Amino acid sequence: MEIDEELTLKKIQIFLAFMRCGNLSKTAAEMQLSNVSVHKALHSLESALRCPLFKNEGRNLIPLKSAYVFEERAQKIVQDIFITVNKTREAAGFAAKVLHLGSLYSLTVNTIPNVISGLKLRRSELDIQLLLSSNQDLVKKLKATELDAIIVALNETTQDDDFEILPMFSDDIFLAVNKDSKYAEFKDIDLSLLKEETFLTLTKGFATHNDSDIIFKKAGFSPKVALQVNDIFTLISMVSSGVGFALLPGRISAVYESSVKLIPLKQQYHMQQEIGLVFLKSKERDPNLLALIPECRMFASNFKNKKDRC
Repeated sequence: MEIDEELTLKKIQIFLAFMRCGNLSKTAAEMQLSNVSVHKALHSLESALRCPLFKNEGRNLIPLKSAYVFEERAQKIVQDIFITVNKTREAAGFAAKVLHLGSLYSLTVNTIPNVISGLKLRRSELDIQLLLSSNQDLVKKLKATELDAIIVALNETTQDDDFEILPMFSDDIFLAVNKDSKYAEFKDIDLSLLKEETFLTLTKGFATHNDSDIIFKKAGFSPKVALQVNDIFTLISMVSSGVGFALLPGRISAVYESSVKLIPLKQQYHMQQEIGLVFLKSKERDPNLLALIPECRMFASNFKNKKDRC
């Protein structure tokens, strides 16, 4: 048996509203339609079903037995459709109860805790799974839809037509030294003076590694690298222990602040990292992202206001 093309979900919803409300006026108000549109929809539904659902008593429509049978079945149909739509969207990563968020290690000092706590206030039922990795790896996972959104450094790795980007804040790069270093009291530092010093770096793929390469090139030398590590906190710990120096973003200043000093670079070596939220344009209407975006905007606004006061 073929289903008549006049049998639509909208007409079924109008019918169910009429069965709840009992008259045309209340149904029209609930569905935001005119009385005439409701009446036409009910009549069209009868035509599609090829059987009557109501009898006329004056100006009133009185449900027949067929209407009650159809109501019971139609309620289940509409409920199943809503469940099906939600399950389908969840399978595609839209409106899922889990948000897969990627971040740089360094952003867990301040940015990520603030964003997540605000997001949980907006959507307390949301389970947030956080993955920490390098810029390069996070961008790759976002592209493969393994992550819903990432908060990373905005550079050549995030330049993609498939991405939507929300800038959040800029962060200066500093020279990180042990507090007992001879450079610790410098107001700013000419990096070319450190040609013979030992440096520590993050591995390739991290934004700070790429920025360090650019800065060293400006300074006219390739650093003597004693160690490369996979996370910024290990790197800071090594600097704290006096193993070597490192170029690091200012956002980590609160970590080991009693034993590590961040020295500004002279103007010719000045560099900033632009930090922002990145997600796929195809998912911009995902309710989870619609909650995350304003939270990131709020963080960006608060960061700017705080910076302006300093």
